[in-house]
Amino acid sequence: MLTNQISPPDQQFAQLQSYPKDTPLVMLNILKFKEKTSTNESGQEVYARYFKNAQPFVVESGAKLIWKGKVHSVLVGDSDQQPQLVFVVEYPSVDHFFKMVMNSKYQKIASDRGLALEYGGLIACQIAE
Repeated sequence: MLTNQISPPDQQFAQLQSYPKDTPLVMLNILKFKEKTSTNESGQEVYARYFKNAQPFVVESGAKLIWKGKVHSVLVGDSDQQPQLVFVVEYPSVDHFFKMVMNSKYQKIASDRGLALEYGGLIACQIAE
């Protein structure tokens, strides 16, 4: 079930720090947008602004968007709470990811992510062999 998860709890953030160094990190993003935000914009509008403004930081981190798609339907799972957008971003390493999200300039635009989302699942994945 999708719940109101936008930012990682300290425990989960700390767990990511144990990710193998010098190993590509793949982030699976699973998003559900707010219908209306406190700024009276749709969540999709606010997230589109965040996505555009985050691009320079993603590029600077050496990351690349692998795949992005709108969710059509849920075959297995809770279709009442289905996400609306899923995408995959690959970072050269976990350190590249941390450097991006800890950048003070990135943090200024990151508030739009929280404003836009009802649910913002972010799943760290290691490429399977």
